[in-house]
Amino acid sequence: MTIELPPAIAAYFVTDKKGDAQALSECFTEGATVVDEGNTYEGRDAIRNWMAHASTQYTYTVEPFALVEEGERITVTSRLVGNFPGSPVDLDYRFVLEGDKIARLEIAP
Repeated sequence: MTIELPPAIAAYFVTDKKGDAQALSECFTEGATVVDEGNTYEGRDAIRNWMAHASTQYTYTVEPFALVEEGERITVTSRLVGNFPGSPVDLDYRFVLEGDKIARLEIAP
């Protein structure tokens, strides 16, 4: 199933597939926050380091398949498949956008 993602979110998923931590961090505002696996990363430098670590620790693919808008939050449910414990898993990517960038992202089961 193909869904139409807002441009900033589509850019996030395309960039994530490439594994380029620097390019991924540029999808975010300067003061953005990412919450993943109980950890919080604030600012582009922390987000770049989070992505760089994740891409060396695991090999994975992400396929978005559902989108729900709730006020300012956009939840994209995606299937994550890779070499990590519990694979495959469906995760909710909860985005808050600011202009054409991501201001907040929470990733949760």
